[in-house]
Amino acid sequence: MPHDTQNTSDIIVTIDAGGELDADQLDRLTRQLRSELLDLNTESVELVKNEETPRGTKSAEAVTAGTLAVAILPSLLPRLLEYLQSWTMREEQRKVKVKSQIGDRSIELEYSPSALSQAELKELVSTLTDSLSENSKPE
Repeated sequence: MPHDTQNTSDIIVTIDAGGELDADQLDRLTRQLRSELLDLNTESVELVKNEETPRGTKSAEAVTAGTLAVAILPSLLPRLLEYLQSWTMREEQRKVKVKSQIGDRSIELEYSPSALSQAELKELVSTLTDSLSENSKPE
């Protein structure tokens, strides 16, 4: 059955593990998060491909380490962000950056368990959800 991509929002999720991981470890962590996000009823979760293949790369399908493209219904965005919040708390150095392009506007938030209170996170989730919902309404 085809997905209803017209009503989904595209979110870019970037992992920042605080420089503690090498490229292979970051790749494994990214793929693990991708697998977990697929269980959240997202429309799709894909590894973001490099636009330029780095010199010395063996594969033409090189990915941008730590970056996922998530297609999700705006109504499920709070659940996604809550999940990412709990995911970042598994390790002290983890941070997640979430970005979405809506028309000519770009919305971005970065979550670090030590830098953002629960109330501030809820306010950001509400703002982001409202913005995405407004954009998905037919004109």
